[in-house]
Amino acid sequence: MSAVTPMVQAEGVSKSFGTNHVLRGIDLTVDPGEVLCIIGPSGSGKSTFLRCINHLERVDAGRLAVDGQVVGYRQHGDKLYELKPKEAARQRREIGMVFQRFNLFPHMTALENVIEAPIRVKGLAKGRAVERAEELLERVGLGDKGDHYPSQLSGGQQQRVAIARALAMDPKLMLFDEPTSALDPELVGEVLDVMKGLAASGMTMIVVTHEMGFAREVADAVVFMDGGVVVESGDPSEVLANPRHERTKAFLSKVL
Repeated sequence: MSAVTPMVQAEGVSKSFGTNHVLRGIDLTVDPGEVLCIIGPSGSGKSTFLRCINHLERVDAGRLAVDGQVVGYRQHGDKLYELKPKEAARQRREIGMVFQRFNLFPHMTALENVIEAPIRVKGLAKGRAVERAEELLERVGLGDKGDHYPSQLSGGQQQRVAIARALAMDPKLMLFDEPTSALDPELVGEVLDVMKGLAASGMTMIVVTHEMGFAREVADAVVFMDGGVVVESGDPSEVLANPRHERTKAFLSKVL
């Protein structure tokens, strides 16, 4: 049996902003269909790591591959050559990203937000794009909101449109950067429910989150990051219920 190519493989990934070492040698593997939740205090490097995966940030050292391809670079022998912006953008298409802030186009309806990239970037015919967008809005529970503008939608609804928009590009990997942290508490559940559905459908997901219940219920693995390093990783029941490290224990005592 051939070994499965990891969907994400990070080896010694480091990143600094000036003198600030944000990532200090991150090693991490996510297999296809797996859901990984990354937890940890603010400033621990979680969001930066996500941004490195889709080359919104360049890695200073180490190697990061998605589905066997080095992110942002082409490999020739032992040498890495940075991809041109256009090639990097093409690679990024395969990776969906949902941010804290919904970043929807305010002058476009929910439906228009979802069809924009498939038509412009992928060259999908408008009729097909609309059909697909309607399916996706239905999937995130917003089948009747396609003609609404972002200002007419709640935060939770806007975030679900943002998820539909990311899915419209048929990504093989979905990244979520604290997707519920900007929402009112009563709207968090509707977004997490959509994410649970995605996980159940077999989508590979990396989720930076403060929602420990979601991590416990949905994640295949949990990683605790602090100070730019992976302090602890493993099965959610182990990391969340029986953490081995003092730093993990101290963090969880504040959030659980």
